[in-house]
Amino acid sequence: MEADLPNDVEALRALVLEQARELDALKVFQAEVERLKAIIEALQRHRFGRRSEQLDPDQFELALEEVETALAQAQHAVDKASRASADRPRKANRGSLPPHLERIEQVVDVEDKACPCCGGALHQIGEDVAERLDVVPTTFRVLVTRRPRYGCRSCEGAIVQAPAPARIVEGGIPTEALIAQVLVAKYADHLPLYRQAQIYARQGIQLDRSTLADWVGRAAWYLRPLRDQILERLRRSERLFADETTAPVLDPGRGRTKTGQLWAYARDDRPWGSEDPPMVAYVYAADRKGERAEAHLGDFAGILQVDGFGGYAALARRRQQVSLAFCWAHVRRKFYELAESSPVAAEVLRRIAMLYAIEDEVRGSSAKQRRAVRAERARVIVDDLHIYLAARLRQVSAKSKLADAIRYALTRWAGLTLFLDDGRVELDSNTVERSVRPLALNRKNALFAGSDEGGDNWAVIATVIENCKISGINPHAWLTETLTKLAHGHPANKVGELMPWTAVA
Repeated sequence: MEADLPNDVEALRALVLEQARELDALKVFQAEVERLKAIIEALQRHRFGRRSEQLDPDQFELALEEVETALAQAQHAVDKASRASADRPRKANRGSLPPHLERIEQVVDVEDKACPCCGGALHQIGEDVAERLDVVPTTFRVLVTRRPRYGCRSCEGAIVQAPAPARIVEGGIPTEALIAQVLVAKYADHLPLYRQAQIYARQGIQLDRSTLADWVGRAAWYLRPLRDQILERLRRSERLFADETTAPVLDPGRGRTKTGQLWAYARDDRPWGSEDPPMVAYVYAADRKGERAEAHLGDFAGILQVDGFGGYAALARRRQQVSLAFCWAHVRRKFYELAESSPVAAEVLRRIAMLYAIEDEVRGSSAKQRRAVRAERARVIVDDLHIYLAARLRQVSAKSKLADAIRYALTRWAGLTLFLDDGRVELDSNTVERSVRPLALNRKNALFAGSDEGGDNWAVIATVIENCKISGINPHAWLTETLTKLAHGHPANKVGELMPWTAVA
């Protein structure tokens, strides 16, 4: 080390000054790293903190990825300044790469295999192997189908040729796999068709957005019977979740958009040990009238778990075979907004948290066990909370937000307490709210549907893709196989064989 130091005093002074500048730069970079880590911690508190403090999920993810990108850049600068990047272990996702991926091997070998000491021949005593994830940009290929024609030399009266394979787009250029890719990109990855057309153009494939839209519409026509079959199965269930979200639709007559509705109906009985597959169906409607849910549900008889929308209450009044179970998460949300300034709201939240703690313990147990535990431990909490709310309502201003929150709970008490008497009922309707979230993401990216018919196409394709997701299967693989079978004339009375959950091994 001493041999590397210069002997000249000025050179030594210059070396010291350079190292001092590097040290100052290192301190600046380290301070930036700490600042960015503090921002990430603050964002994490927004994710897991009180609901009133939480960011919109999309805003959170966008903000977090930008801060993490900046953190990586700053950390890299620290590594370079400290010359320690090779020694510092990286905090990264180092999980093993899936075995089904193609392996392309490259050997990095020494040029001279003679021993540097004695000149003898070297022999291999081991090797280091490193795997890195690589990508080949979307690769298009052209499938060429040849159908030879045959004639008879004897009679020359017959020409024989195999029939052309059936297609979703007759006479068109897309394979079913390409149509599936367009559907998944639009409805699962929330990538509008015009952006997909731009991506294809970079590969030299010129496709109009209207052409892609034609493919989507044809696929929706084939898939609609599957959505209708799923909805019919849901109608035969004993308990359902229901929710709705807005779906802006272009209204050409007025030159602006109108507000349609996408209604979601879901079933997931896994929390109480049922082996019935979870499923969800979406239906588009031009408005939010309560009659829409009644028409969608048909002759459904059972428990409908919902939020506080009055249309469901009207449905239950008209249909005696429908019982409403209300959502404790919506009750909790009302009090979250007031907890900072109201001890009453904070106390209500504490008691609701006790109910959720019990639910965490019994999740996965049988309906009978859940009911028994709830009767023993949750009922007393609920009864005491009712007394507490009724007493506080008499003490606060009738026009206050706290009074509104209390009345919201008390007026729905029968539906909120239904879970105590039925182990199949959940504490909230988060199951269906999770199914509505992808619709909201697509709405933000696509802005609006072009027509009421487009809204229903949206509902149809979103239905099959979301059922793939909750069944844990690849939607692209399933859509490719299913569209191929439908194009080849799969019987309409056997669409049940095509359902996503039937593909689960």
